[in-house]
Amino acid sequence: MADGRLKAVAQDLEEEEEMDGEEAETEGEELDLSLWAEWRPEPPPSRRHVSLLYSRDWDELDEVAQTSRETNHKRARVFDSGESSQFTGIPSGNFQFSPITEMNYLLNFSDDAVERQDEAGDGGIDLTTQDLTNENVPDAENPDVGNVEQPQSELRMDLTDDLLYLIFSFLGQKDLCRAGASCKQWHAASSHEDFWRSLKFDNIPISLENFVSICHRYQNVKELNLSGVPRADVLFMEAAGSLSRLETLTLGKGHLSDAFFQELSELPALINLSICDSALGGGINEATIQHDRLRNLHIVKCRSHRIAVRCPQLLKLSMKRSSMTHVTLHSPQLRELDLSSCHKLSDAAIRAAAVACPKLTSLDTSFCSCVTDETLREISQACLSLSSLDASNCHNISFESVKLSMLVDLKLHSCEGITSASMAAIAQSRLLEALQLDNCSLLTSVSLDLPHLRKISLVHLRKFVELNLRSPVLQYIKVSRCSALQRINIISNSLQKLVLQKQESLVNLSLQCYSLVDVDLSDCESLTNSICDVFSKGGGCPMLRSLVLDNCESLSVVEIRSCSLVNLSLAGCRTMTSLKLSCPSLKKVNLDGCDHLEVANFSPVGLESLNLGICPKLSTVHIEAPIMTTLELKGCGVLSKASIKCPCLVSLDASFCRQFVDGSLSGTVVDCPLIEQLTLSSCLAIGDDGLYSLSCLDRLTLLDLSYTFLYNLQPVFDSCSRLKVLKLSACKYLTDSSLDALYKQGALASLLELDLSYSSIGQNAITELLANCTNLVNVNLNGCTNLHELVCVSPDAMSIDDSCPSNSGNKDADMKSERLLEVLNCTGCPNIKKVVITSGANCLHLSKINLNLSTNLKEVDLACSNLSILNLSNCTSLEMLKLDCPRLMNLQLPACSMLAEDELEGAILHCNFLESLNINSCNKMNLEDFERLRSACPSLKRIQGGSLGGI
Repeated sequence: MADGRLKAVAQDLEEEEEMDGEEAETEGEELDLSLWAEWRPEPPPSRRHVSLLYSRDWDELDEVAQTSRETNHKRARVFDSGESSQFTGIPSGNFQFSPITEMNYLLNFSDDAVERQDEAGDGGIDLTTQDLTNENVPDAENPDVGNVEQPQSELRMDLTDDLLYLIFSFLGQKDLCRAGASCKQWHAASSHEDFWRSLKFDNIPISLENFVSICHRYQNVKELNLSGVPRADVLFMEAAGSLSRLETLTLGKGHLSDAFFQELSELPALINLSICDSALGGGINEATIQHDRLRNLHIVKCRSHRIAVRCPQLLKLSMKRSSMTHVTLHSPQLRELDLSSCHKLSDAAIRAAAVACPKLTSLDTSFCSCVTDETLREISQACLSLSSLDASNCHNISFESVKLSMLVDLKLHSCEGITSASMAAIAQSRLLEALQLDNCSLLTSVSLDLPHLRKISLVHLRKFVELNLRSPVLQYIKVSRCSALQRINIISNSLQKLVLQKQESLVNLSLQCYSLVDVDLSDCESLTNSICDVFSKGGGCPMLRSLVLDNCESLSVVEIRSCSLVNLSLAGCRTMTSLKLSCPSLKKVNLDGCDHLEVANFSPVGLESLNLGICPKLSTVHIEAPIMTTLELKGCGVLSKASIKCPCLVSLDASFCRQFVDGSLSGTVVDCPLIEQLTLSSCLAIGDDGLYSLSCLDRLTLLDLSYTFLYNLQPVFDSCSRLKVLKLSACKYLTDSSLDALYKQGALASLLELDLSYSSIGQNAITELLANCTNLVNVNLNGCTNLHELVCVSPDAMSIDDSCPSNSGNKDADMKSERLLEVLNCTGCPNIKKVVITSGANCLHLSKINLNLSTNLKEVDLACSNLSILNLSNCTSLEMLKLDCPRLMNLQLPACSMLAEDELEGAILHCNFLESLNINSCNKMNLEDFERLRSACPSLKRIQGGSLGGI
């Protein structure tokens, strides 16, 4: 009974046990098995089974066997690989298989496996015997034999057959051979006939024996590729008996004998035959291809004296680029015939071949220069169903007397005989849908009225002058490199896009295209102003959305009225002087390079933004744009009349509009009440009346009056109470009293930024301004020549002007309040000598001070608790530097040649956060040793100075 239990358990274990395998390293590639579930570095369970079997521990053996049965269908288990292969004849290491070596091995191993399986009688290959593994392993009778130390980990792949089938279905023939050389299970899975229905041996030198053996093994193969295989015809004839189910055969680069074609006719299932770059038949004899079921035959770039095709069921025949002098066709069902580039075929041979196929629907005779109109006429009479004809590069045809009533697709590339007279014959093909007439050098005009025409191509027609097309279904038209084309008339209900670029001679364009959306007429230099009527209301393009007229240099007056136009480009129209657009849907307009535009009228348009600053000669502008938010007139130096009605306008830039007068400004602000940013820099004609009109702008927060001749700012103070930014840069006529209202009367209480750079404001005005306008956040005093010192101290240290007793109380209260100043710029102030800001000045928010290029500055004394950046670059006279700025991080002192090292060391002593210090070109500094500076300020990370650069 014990022996019976032992036999049953052993049989169960042997049925589930798999061979130990090693992943073959072939050609440096590895199989990516992403579906494997997990990796477990543990010894194979079969070792434990065997040890228990020898010890006859039946209870534990039953438990292990039961566990194995329960886990038999769980996820795959994969163990690490060992050192050697498990199959005889598979070397380990980096040995690489060639494709044929792999195929040969697969076949040899398969036969060997079958024999061993029969001998073993256990349903699998015996992997424990010495003749397979080349190792001595213990067995039941001699457990001491071959006590060779086993590797610590082995590869064990416990995958179901369905999972392997799924994985292998993604592999090619070469990879299947590699996988099959791994283990018995993989070999069986990779040998499944579903994976070998297509045999591809292209350019592989396979032996006759192996090929015959493979075909004998896989007799269900449906596709076979022997292209580039030496003696392919011999291989095929030897294995033909095993290819009864073959449907597709591909051969090439060799010689196919008459015996091959005779054997070919014996394949009952063959449907597709492809032969490329081969010599057919024997010498001057006729090569005959005969088959009763063949449907598709491709004989490409082949050589033979005569070819006969006797295939009654043949539907498609291609003999492209083949060299034969005669071809005989006995294929009454043939639908498609390709004889392109058969240069040796005569006109009569082509005629006889085509006429023999009465059901022909497609014929390609391109590059057959001998084809004549007579041949086409006979073909048209014999092949009444012919719908596609390619006669490109047939120089002897004119198509004048050819009538093909069923023709749908016609290609006549580079046919020198095609002229305007040919159009009458083409017009009789009422079913024509596609027409190509490229490079027909003698064609001068095309006039066609075809109800089904959808596509037409007219490229590089040197003498082409006129085009008249009428087709309700026309969808595509290509006209290019027709330098002589002057007139175009198109009528279509389906055409949506028209591109006529670089038609230099085009003068007249007439369109009745109710679905046309996109038109590109770039570089049509001869187009006149009348083209605008084509795209305006009533012009025949009611759905037009995009119009490109770039570089149409003959346009002088452009006037377009369209309710559908969205995008318009007039870039490079240098001769255009007047533009009038009435396009309520217009969203984008491009006027780059319109240098001579003088009058512009946008009324109405749907633009959200508009830039007219690129039109320097613009003198009159009228804009009605209900949703426009941004308008740039910057650089319109001669603009004198402006009517701007944009109720949603937020930003208006009229910089350098020197003739922009008060009347235009007053009308603009009335019609644009939502303006928030107004730039009038260099608008020299703006006066008090224009500034008072700004009272209509309740949301105005930014006003730029730089480079103007203003001296009275009272209109600004009275009209712009909500200003946050005021720029008065380079206003040379401002005086100290011009800003009195700011610091004496509290005008512009919301002002945060004030720019007085390069202005004529004096010392007293600046001092009072900084002392009393505590709401300022950013102050720019760059280049102020009247600024001699900048002193901000506590109220107790300041003298109060007795002449203004009524304001002294307010002034004291302001000085005691906290200042909001954050940025102070005094770049290039040539006369400033002293800058002092004490802690009592309450500059608690001041974070950046810029004093660079102040060459006469000698003393700087700052006590600013929040200052982080101080720039004293090129202050060549600086001698005294005192800093009580604990948060200072960046100190710039290049070219401060008078500043001593002791002075700097004392200045940075209390700068606990200082990280970057620049002392380049400071002559009094020891640029070779920065240890003293680091000792004074341990937080320093980077010191720039002298030849050392940054340390």
